[in-house]
This record gives sequence, C-alpha cells and structure tokens, in this order.
Amino acid sequence: MPPPGLYPRSFLLLNGNTINKNQLNMAAAANYFFFDRDLSWLSFNERVLMEAEDESVPLLERISFLSIYSSNLDEFYRVRMPALTALQKLYQKQKVKKETASRHADVAGKAKGIIYEQQTRFGKILHQIIPELQEHGIHLVYGTSIPIEIMREVSHYFFTQVLTFLKPVYLMHGAGHFFPENNNLYLALMGKGQAEANEIVVVNIPTDHLSRFFEVEWEGKYYVVFLDDIVKAHLHVIPRITVEACYSFKVTRDAELGLEDEYEEDIAIKIEKQIEKRDLGLATRFLHEPGIPEEILPALVNKLGLSEAVIMQGGRYHNLKDLSSISVNLPKLKYLKWPAIQLSGLNDSSLLEQIRKQDILLHAPYQSYDTVLRFFNEAAIRADVEHIYLTMYRVASDSRIVNALLSAAHNGKKVTVLIELKARFDEANNLKWAKKLKKAGVHVLYTSSDLKVHAKLAIVKRKIGGKINYAGLLATGNLNESTARFYTDHILLTSHTEMLQEAEEIFHLLEEKVKPKERFVFEHLLVAQYNLQETFLELIDREMRNARQGLRAHIILKMNNLEERVLIRKLYDASNAGVEIQLIIRGICCVVPGVSGMSENITVRRIVDRYLEHGRIYIFHNNGKNEIFLGSADWMNRNIYKRIEVCFPLYDEKLKTEIRELIDIQLHDNSKAVAINEKSQNARVISDGKQVQSQKEIYNKFASYQSKGT
Repeated sequence: MPPPGLYPRSFLLLNGNTINKNQLNMAAAANYFFFDRDLSWLSFNERVLMEAEDESVPLLERISFLSIYSSNLDEFYRVRMPALTALQKLYQKQKVKKETASRHADVAGKAKGIIYEQQTRFGKILHQIIPELQEHGIHLVYGTSIPIEIMREVSHYFFTQVLTFLKPVYLMHGAGHFFPENNNLYLALMGKGQAEANEIVVVNIPTDHLSRFFEVEWEGKYYVVFLDDIVKAHLHVIPRITVEACYSFKVTRDAELGLEDEYEEDIAIKIEKQIEKRDLGLATRFLHEPGIPEEILPALVNKLGLSEAVIMQGGRYHNLKDLSSISVNLPKLKYLKWPAIQLSGLNDSSLLEQIRKQDILLHAPYQSYDTVLRFFNEAAIRADVEHIYLTMYRVASDSRIVNALLSAAHNGKKVTVLIELKARFDEANNLKWAKKLKKAGVHVLYTSSDLKVHAKLAIVKRKIGGKINYAGLLATGNLNESTARFYTDHILLTSHTEMLQEAEEIFHLLEEKVKPKERFVFEHLLVAQYNLQETFLELIDREMRNARQGLRAHIILKMNNLEERVLIRKLYDASNAGVEIQLIIRGICCVVPGVSGMSENITVRRIVDRYLEHGRIYIFHNNGKNEIFLGSADWMNRNIYKRIEVCFPLYDEKLKTEIRELIDIQLHDNSKAVAINEKSQNARVISDGKQVQSQKEIYNKFASYQSKGT
C-alpha cells in the first residue's frame, strides 16, 4: 500500500472521462502514487501563510498574506469542500469498495484537521503582528473594547452610517424564516425578549454597504476598528431583546453554478439566473465564535436551516480576507515599489508594423502592460484593420481593452469576441461586458455549458496592398490590465501567419460548434480537445528516447497546477528512463517527487512572493535544440478534458534564450522558493551562500535592459 496521503492510479477518476484499460493496467503495474489534489492545495495555502510568518516581509504585506490565505480558504469551502462531501456520500450510496469510500472520507477528515492547524497558526501570526503595528502608531482594535478616547467618533459613525443598514431578525418569536446569505457576517444575540421569554436575534454586519474597518486618527495614533465591534458596542439599540450574550458567525455556501446544456441564445440568461442563486446554494460551513452554549447551538443551526453544513468553531472575527482593506499609508511598512519597466526596443512608429518585423515577448508585471493596450488601441483606429478577434475570460471591471473594441466597432471594423461567461466569480462582470459589446454591434460568441474557453488569444487582420496581414497576441494569462499589475505572465506579439490562421480557426470552430477532434489539424498551436495532451506525451517520449541513447534529456515545466494523471504517469516513466525533470508548480501538485524507482529524477519547487506566479512554460531539451512552449494550460483534468486551452511555440531564438534565463533564475531561488518533498511539505531551500530572490532578480534584469536601451 502507498504511504499515507498517497493513492494508486486505479483509485483515481478523471472527472467522468474514461481512460483505457491498458493505461490503468500500466499505471497499476508501475505502482505509481499521487498526492491528493485537495490536500496539495492546502499545502499551497500553507505556503501563503509562511509569507505572513516571515519577519523579513514588510508588516503590512504580512497582513496582506493573511488576507490572501483567508480568501483562498473561503473559496476552498465554497468550491472544493462541497465536492469532497458529495463524493463521500456518492461512494457510500453506491456501496463501492471500502478502500475507495474510506479514502474520500479520509481526505475530507484530513482536510479539516489541516485547516484547523493552519487557522490556529493564523491566529498566532496575527497576535504577533498586532503589537508590532502598535510600535508604528497603528492600533488594530482586535478582541478588546473600543478605546474610550475614540468612542465619541465611533458612536457618531454608528448612528449616522451603520444603523440604517441593520436588519435584526427574531428567530424564536419572529415571523418568517431567516436565510443567511453566503459570506455575509452576522451576530447571534441571546437574551430575554418580550414577557421574559428566551430570544435569539440575528443582526447583520453590513459589510456589503460599508467598509469592514472604521479608521480614526487621535492624538498621533491611528486606530482601526472592526465594524463588527462597532455594532456590538451598540446592541442596546436593538429593540425587543435584553442582550445577555453575543456571538459572531458566517455561513459559506456552495458557489458552483448548476448549468445544463443550453442553446447559445439561452446560456447568458441561464447564467444570470444562476448568479442570483449563488448566495442561496447549499450551506457547506457554519463558522462560529467560541462559547455558544451547547444547548443553544443546535437550536441556532436548526433555525438557520444549516443541518447539512460542517459546524466549525473559529475565532471572534470571520472574513479576515478583509484585512487587505485596511488603508494605512505607511510606505516603510510595505514593499519597496517596483515601477513597471517600459519594453525596450519599441519606438514611436506603429506597434503593428514593428510586430511585422519581429516577434516581441512581454513579461508582466515587470514590464509595462501599456504595450498590450497600445496593440488594441492601434487596431481600433488604423484604417487598414478589417477584423479583430479576442477571447475574454476574466476582464477588468473598467477594461481599457474592451473599450478599445467598442471603439473599433464604432469605427466600422468587424469585431468577434468569445466571452466565457462561466469564469467562476467573474460571471456577472463578463455578462455586463457581453451586453455592452452586443449593443455596440460586436459579434459575441458563447460556449456551451459543458465547455470553457480558457485560451488567451487576440488576432488583428489587416489588408495591406490587397493582401491580408496578421498580427496576434498569445498569452499565458488573462487580457486584464488590473491583474497584470501583480500576476506574472508572458505575452507574445507575433505576425507568424500560419500560427495566427490556426488561432483564427479556433474562433470558427467554436462559432460553428464543431465537435472536438473534427475537421482541423493544428500544426503549430497545441489546443486542448485536439492535440495538446497527445503532443506533450510525444515530447516527453522523445526525451525518454534520448535518455536511453545516452543523450542529455531534460524537461522543465512551470505551471499553476499539476494534477492530470496520464501526463504525470508519463513524467514518472521519463524519470525512470533517466530524464531530469524540474517542476515549478505554484499550487496543486499531485506529483510525488524524489521516490526511488518512480520519481527520483523529479524535483518540485513552489515560489510565493509579492507577485502571483501565473505563467505556464514548457521546456523540452530536445538534444540541445530547446523546444519551448508558453500557454494557458495547467495540467489539470479540467484544462485537458473540459476546456479549450492554447499553448504556442517560441520560434525566435533570442526569445527562447530569454525564457531560459528567467527560468534558470527561478530554479536558483533560495529565498522565496520551497521544495515540495515526498510528504507534500513546503521545505525551505537551503542557501549555498548567495541569496537569490527570483522576482527581485528578474525585475533588476529588465531594469538593466532599460538602462542600456537594449
């Protein structure tokens, strides 16, 4: 049997996708093992917590990492915990093999234990940070009474701003049924109501209308007060109850949208309705402050209709992702700013003309995203541009890119936009833009409910001298100028005609709803549903052949997540064949590295720093003739089997060298990188002398290019 937390291939399913018996038999015979995806994700969130712990990180940035940890965990309960619970019930209902059912029960139980340990650690970190803030004149009022010296201002704020939003609900003797909405914060008040009868009153904390924090400056000190505590300090205004005790709580609900197959014209309406229901989904967690009397808790759970939820004791405050909204302006407690660097080599002539002459590779956020905005702005105004294509997955709320497309449509150009309405938590924003684009005459495409388009593509077709000329943009991340400020991504600007014609064909295939594998063969692009998985398997096979012939064989992969077992099994095969495999995986990693006879030639690193590592890079040594791809695809079941993903080759040798240099810096990071060991733990990389912080090194590298004008 495998070590704890590791599971053989035969136990694992591919989200309803079948794998042939030969593949299963080969995997079982090889006795390969894999980390569980959800436990691996919790390991990643622990890595975020490690940054909050790190005293070398500026104080307000440590608070920001606490916020990120809390936000991540909340999404885990909204998305993954319902899946774990559903799988557990399904296996119990179907009476499958005991080891299979117990595995899923084991994962859910382990996840809860890990989360409890991490949240305890979270509390310790916060209690270490609070006194350090006070040393800088910042008083975060946490778990104590509001200081008397600021109470007058606090009360004024309560009566003029807060009280208007309070909506008390009387559970024991009130009319109607109270349904706590997802992620809203509440107080449960307990005491005597009318005629001295026991009463429970639920009062909302109105963070949907007001900031979570009220900030007051008093005699050189800066006080930050939770909105929760402001409400608690004024409970005497709540009528029909004499409050004897007060406890905070929140409810987390399943955030998945239930979509069935719909015709194209119905999908937008369907999603709009489902978004409205998201806050009414199945309750997955009831998180409450400690101390609720045992005889009261069941009544509260019953009255709130939360019998199916996991009941968890938390701290006094919930939704601590709101910590990022503390607006203290002390630069010395934040990261030293790294101003985005303008891409060197560009001049005042047309960007589209420069792309005709050479490929350009942009590295955000180190280099300014202005080049991308310029690409779309030029396309919108130039007379020779006939047609613009674009995929939209997560769009900025005030997108300059989409506004350029609106201008292009106004200027008489054809514009075709594929909008993915099912991008989780961005559905409403994408739907808003879809309506604006359609109103402006843009041809808007939607996918079916069972397929997402995650590819990052833009194409500009120009007519020059009677001939069609292509300019394109292919990226590893969303065309979103907001996230481009803190997501590390790579954007290729190219005029490679054959590659861009293949990209254009993707739009045609989606518009005509051609089934995957039908009609079109891609020669340059790797497209999920068509040739992506098969090509990666072939590229790994080539490295294995080279290794067996005594040639150097080397694979470097950088992704957000690595889960898909067919590809992982091939990596294990390659390790056994003598191929050196270096992985940089930020989040989920189901590969178990460093196991003799399985993965002894595989190492895994995880980098967490000021920027979110987001770029996907695939490097195959190819006997010294490096073959390098960039793209949108993690090696996840969803990306391989349920999405349209696009990976694209780098053909320019200078750009290939540039990518290799960046990756080499990251592989030598011993400051913000950890090694994932055979137990899925985040092991600090031991320094061999020189301290290397890869993001800082990369920024300095591009800054030196700018100073040299190269």
